[in-house]
Amino acid sequence: MRPKVLSIVLAGGEGKRLMPLTADRAKPAVPFGGTYRLIDFVLSNLVNSELRQIAVLTQYKSHSLDRHISLTWRMPAMLGNYVTPVPAQQRLGPRWYQGSADAIYQSMNLIIDDDPDYVVVFGADNIYRMDVSQMVAQHIDSGLDCTVAGIRVPRKEASAFGIIDADVESNIRNFLEKPADPPGLPDSPEESFASMGNYVFTRKALVEALEADAADQNARHDMGGDIIPYFVSRGRAQVHDFSHNTVPGASERDKNYWRDVGTIDAYHEAHMDLVSVVPNFSLYNSKWPIWTNMPQRPGAKFVLRGTAEDSIVSPGTIISGGDVDQSVLAPNVRVEKWANVQQSVIMDNAQIGRNAVIHKAIIDKYVVIDEGVEIGVDHERDRARGLTVSAGGVTVIGKGVHVTREM
Repeated sequence: MRPKVLSIVLAGGEGKRLMPLTADRAKPAVPFGGTYRLIDFVLSNLVNSELRQIAVLTQYKSHSLDRHISLTWRMPAMLGNYVTPVPAQQRLGPRWYQGSADAIYQSMNLIIDDDPDYVVVFGADNIYRMDVSQMVAQHIDSGLDCTVAGIRVPRKEASAFGIIDADVESNIRNFLEKPADPPGLPDSPEESFASMGNYVFTRKALVEALEADAADQNARHDMGGDIIPYFVSRGRAQVHDFSHNTVPGASERDKNYWRDVGTIDAYHEAHMDLVSVVPNFSLYNSKWPIWTNMPQRPGAKFVLRGTAEDSIVSPGTIISGGDVDQSVLAPNVRVEKWANVQQSVIMDNAQIGRNAVIHKAIIDKYVVIDEGVEIGVDHERDRARGLTVSAGGVTVIGKGVHVTREM
């Protein structure tokens, strides 16, 4: 018989560094790539890997996330498949989750009720493709208690990550939080393993670790900060090398792609990765699709010589005499005559008026840009309007804002 695996997705993150995109929604619910939400990527990876008993732990401003999961991720219950949102239940008293480990500890009833042999714990807000079943198989074959997914990063950049120090047999010797002198890999001294925040555990060992963590008043109750070091100190943890993970249909360019979109600049850069002629990450891999609930809209329409180059244009969008370049447009966007949109992300139902100029911007849902308004051209003017400008020069307009020339 196949081992029983329960997947837990940690989706309670507040996402402060993505403000104002997270002012009205949880970070995993932030739209991405025109028609998706961030959480669709991890759920697609799990479902495509035939891991289809999935609990999504939510907490912060979770309504749109809960609704998206409930309406989109419906699977036949006859075979025991499910994706279910699990809001913070305060089963252990009147308190919210104190950390990622505490979130699982407070939701221990999920593990008890499902009675799995192994537990997969993944984050909800990264962009990548991964066959999780390969990681589970490595974990089972090792006989260890914990497996951590690691991605190879240049050693000179590794100080920005949680770093895995592993030996030639993939056993983890140490788990280092943003070390000043990151250790190199046995087979590549100028690279280091960065933790992807994705884990596989043997059920009994995970429960014991969570109980010990809950009893420790000095713990941060964090998966990466407490639970993983717990297993490392006992010699019971190994790394899964993401570069060895193979996904059907992946190209040489995007097979090891992984992007943490935790900041405005990273979120914008990940969108730019989608629209190049040969994309760094392709949404068009039909052998490992990213699933979502596609909007019931007609095809995109181009009128009055409207154009879009090196761009993704979603259903229901009308480009009426405007020009769009290196941008991602979500469903039902309107770009009016003589408007110019460059290197931007435009979300659902936004309206770009005549002669408007949008450069290197992120525009949230239901935003209206009046005729002749320029966004991303003069950052001081953007700030004077009350808009957010990132360190990398990306202007962000929050949900439902109406930008006039008088602002």
